[in-house]
Amino acid sequence: MTAAAEKAFHSSDGMTPPGHRPGTGNWPGQTMATIAEILRKYAKIAMVGLSANENRPSYFAATYLKDYGFEVTPVNPAYAGQEILGRTCYASLAEVPGPLEVVDIFRKPPAVPPVVDEAVRLGAKVIWMQLGVIHEPARGRALEAGLEVVMDRCMKIEHARFHGGLNFAGIRTNLISSRKPRFKLYP
Repeated sequence: MTAAAEKAFHSSDGMTPPGHRPGTGNWPGQTMATIAEILRKYAKIAMVGLSANENRPSYFAATYLKDYGFEVTPVNPAYAGQEILGRTCYASLAEVPGPLEVVDIFRKPPAVPPVVDEAVRLGAKVIWMQLGVIHEPARGRALEAGLEVVMDRCMKIEHARFHGGLNFAGIRTNLISSRKPRFKLYP
């Protein structure tokens, strides 16, 4: 690809393709089978940027994942030492006890590279960047280090997709089901 074509492909931040809609990226190696395998294989999630505010998407996703048996560890310097969802919040990944499996990033794209570098250094297995969190250079560094990477996808949504939990809201799940909805739309 020529330099002009490369510049035209990427947005001004150099990370996101122009016109990209969150959650639609099918990055190389990021297949539905890969995502399903990650969700099946790993149960420990260090959620970077998890907020104690119940109205934030990170809190909602963490609550859902915890309810489905995932061990969610909050990582957010603003809440370090406090409890979120009954778990102690840590200021950095280095403080999280035990080995890291999935590092789920709820941060703006410019904040992603140091998180990825720390996760690589600490031996994490997976980097998961939430909806709208796109940083191709950080993704490349994680892949080069041997980590699995999911970018621009929500862990809660992807888990629900494979467990039939999205179709009630009208979100396309790519699952075919003959089950009737468990609720009534009209009295």
